[in-house]
Amino acid sequence: MSTDLYKRHRFPTEIISHCVWLYHRFSMSFRAVEELLFERGIVLSYETVRRWCVKFGSEYARRLKRRRAQPGDKWHLDEVFLTIGGEKRYLWRAVDQHGHTLDILVTSRRDKRAAKRFLRKLLRDNTKPRVVVTDKLRSYGAAFRELLPHTEHRQSRYLNNRAENSHQRTRRREQALQRFKSHGHAQRFLSVFEPLNTHFRPPRHLLKARDYRKAMSERFATWREVAKLVAPA
Repeated sequence: MSTDLYKRHRFPTEIISHCVWLYHRFSMSFRAVEELLFERGIVLSYETVRRWCVKFGSEYARRLKRRRAQPGDKWHLDEVFLTIGGEKRYLWRAVDQHGHTLDILVTSRRDKRAAKRFLRKLLRDNTKPRVVVTDKLRSYGAAFRELLPHTEHRQSRYLNNRAENSHQRTRRREQALQRFKSHGHAQRFLSVFEPLNTHFRPPRHLLKARDYRKAMSERFATWREVAKLVAPA
């Protein structure tokens, strides 16, 4: 991401990146972010916050994904339905054995074609896994036979809790947003929300307080580099 991205913006980079972070890290509306900034003496409109999240959020997310650790070799795939404009859509998600989100995709169906599309999207940015765990949706088996014929495929409704649990954050945010407005809105928002939210969620239940604070300090340092608040080391 070039620093030219911030050209012709009268607000400094620190305020822009802070607004994007607040909106995607916490269940907040654009108006809530506007109010928080106003309390600190910074006057801007919620529409400005919305435009910043659209313009800068995707850039931040792409840069964070490039810096993430190498994913594990065991993937968990799952899909849940979303109601968008009164119609049913499906959110596909893949996480590794450590709970890190690998990618998401919103589709209108959950057939073989949709499963293959999601797998191709995953394989563009990740090496082939050793094991893939899914539920018993037949579309997975048909897609794996074509794209991952040599990967062990385990199908069970009980082995895939890691992927199913990872949908909880999305459900909470969907409720705060009062549902996604369109197919494209869901895909754009979640493509930013997933990497940014995952980045700031180290496994707190596994870390001592001192280690957790250290991990968060390192992640905030990475965030400052991503947002071009400091030069890379």
